[in-house]
Amino acid sequence: MPTDRSRALDGDTPDAPEDLLPTDSVRSLDEYLEMHAAVGHRTRDEILYRLVHGSDMSPTELEEAIDIDDSTLHYHLDELVDVGLVEKRQRTERGQNGLYTYYRPTVFGEVTLTDGVDELIRGEWEFEDLYDSSADA
Repeated sequence: MPTDRSRALDGDTPDAPEDLLPTDSVRSLDEYLEMHAAVGHRTRDEILYRLVHGSDMSPTELEEAIDIDDSTLHYHLDELVDVGLVEKRQRTERGQNGLYTYYRPTVFGEVTLTDGVDELIRGEWEFEDLYDSSADA
């Protein structure tokens, strides 16, 4: 139930989290929360991290990169696809029979990781510098 966007942007604190959403929001608050919950799992965070900070990867490349078995990887990839953080793509490769499957982050995946988890971790460095008592000595 999105409400007036200007309230969320004019410095006032909205009454409820839903009030942050624009009237024509492409996602509901629950969908945004599901994205954050999905990336809150260590394996899914690592998959998303590698896709965002690397390049599109096949399941085989992901298995090798994070040393995970096939069924576990596909479970976590399906979770990331279901919430809209990663998309599964298929294409034919020259000289190959069949389709080549690979995964890549969506815009939501990139933003959730870089402006979410990655930003929190970068903030720790600033926090450490801010409160480092040895710097005063």
